[in-house]
Amino acid sequence: GMAHVSRSGYYKWLKKANEPEKDYEDYLKIKKIFDKSNGKYGWRSIKMYLPHMNHKKIQRIMRKYGLIAKIRRKNPYKMIMKKNMEHRIFPNKLQREFNQTVPLKVFCTDITYIPFGYGFVYLSVIKDIASGEVMAWNMSVNLQIAFVIETIKKMKLDSYENILIHSDQGFHYTNPKYIEIVKELKMNQSMSRKGNCIDNAPIESFFGHMKDELDYQSCRSFQELFLKVEEYMKYYNYERKQWTRNRMTPIEYRNHLLKQIEG
Repeated sequence: GMAHVSRSGYYKWLKKANEPEKDYEDYLKIKKIFDKSNGKYGWRSIKMYLPHMNHKKIQRIMRKYGLIAKIRRKNPYKMIMKKNMEHRIFPNKLQREFNQTVPLKVFCTDITYIPFGYGFVYLSVIKDIASGEVMAWNMSVNLQIAFVIETIKKMKLDSYENILIHSDQGFHYTNPKYIEIVKELKMNQSMSRKGNCIDNAPIESFFGHMKDELDYQSCRSFQELFLKVEEYMKYYNYERKQWTRNRMTPIEYRNHLLKQIEG
């Protein structure tokens, strides 16, 4: 019996025999984070919390134990918008230059729809493409133009001059009042081509993450939802580390980029 098994073969067999338990310990670590996210985290978000675990291993264990992140639904606001498409006024100056390395230069803005326990709201957000920082946001139960104009006013920057603000061709962004405000602040307006949402990818993906990570459905009132969104925006800017931004939070990354520019 034993004489025919080489020593290294025996150790290989021993190692194999003990592997399932090792997997299971890692699975418990992963599951803890996965459950905390209400089953919303994919492997990238989990890797943030387990920097020493190999990403291929995380993917393999998630597959093996069936930890599959939830899929998102379509946005009814986009349907309304398509019906109300107005003629395109501004050229697409952004041209999908998402790899901005200078903060406070290129912003993108959009509106999403959030259903909750007792109705729904619209959320308008302005993001800095370079740092990922949420510059301003606003929540409303209706789609009046003031809703979007207030979002711009909430930015409170020292200077808005020459900032490029990119949006789709939603009726807010083609509204003369919006255009006027952007002009007054000396910002440049840019718009996606008709029906082309890839241009606004950074903000689309932000809305996706937010809806995955924020428990909006349990909210009982506008006020409760507002406070939850407020909390999320602070968490997003100051605590949520980003895979593609040197694993820094948007605020850390903004400061890091500014330092590099000052050089």
